[in-house]
Amino acid sequence: MQGVIKAYDPVTKDGVVLTDTDLSEYDLAQNALEGSVFRMLRPGQRVIFDLDDSGRATHLRLGSEVDMGTPSV
Repeated sequence: MQGVIKAYDPVTKDGVVLTDTDLSEYDLAQNALEGSVFRMLRPGQRVIFDLDDSGRATHLRLGSEVDMGTPSV
């Protein structure tokens, strides 16, 4: 899935990601940043993510409009 970070607290690692397709909100899993290039997240930052068994966003990766298949100019 792809979306943008709505909120993130670097102390508690709590956060919310909003999907691009239907604006659904998913809480971040505690391990969402493990093994990723991210050390911190900022609101509006585009990410690609998976959902864990509990329906929380995990395995965050860099996202861009290219990943959405947006035509190039």
